[in-house]
Amino acid sequence: MAQKGKRRKKFRKKLLHKYRLVVLNEATFEERFSFKLNRLNVFVFSTLFAVFLIAFTTILIAFTPLREYIPGYSSTSLKKQAVNLTFKTDSLQQALSVNDQYIASIRKVLTGDVKTVDFNRDSVLEAAQRDVQVVNLSPSRQDSILREFVSRDDKYNP
Repeated sequence: MAQKGKRRKKFRKKLLHKYRLVVLNEATFEERFSFKLNRLNVFVFSTLFAVFLIAFTTILIAFTPLREYIPGYSSTSLKKQAVNLTFKTDSLQQALSVNDQYIASIRKVLTGDVKTVDFNRDSVLEAAQRDVQVVNLSPSRQDSILREFVSRDDKYNP
């Protein structure tokens, strides 16, 4: 137990022992500057410098185009191309679907699979003769609530 106490005191004494770092002009031996240091100060300074250097490097890589040079990160132009290709693929799929429906309809007509639709002429004539004045255009309660919400929402938007 006494041995441990001696080691701790010796270690603490080494950490706190003062040293002087002097920088001299070699030609004239003139003292340019000097520092009073101990091992603890050097250790703390080195640790803080390493943490700062790591943080600076991380920030530099994360928020600048340098990240494109790290394997695993894709370039911004590649991401833009991927998004554009996704939009084009989606629109092409929709166009293909419409074309497939059109071709299927033409095949039905050519093969004679078209079903005849019963058409009631009286209902068409009736719909054309309806009076426009009969339609109720007064706002409903839900419509009024929606209009109030939109007007409040747009109040501060120019």
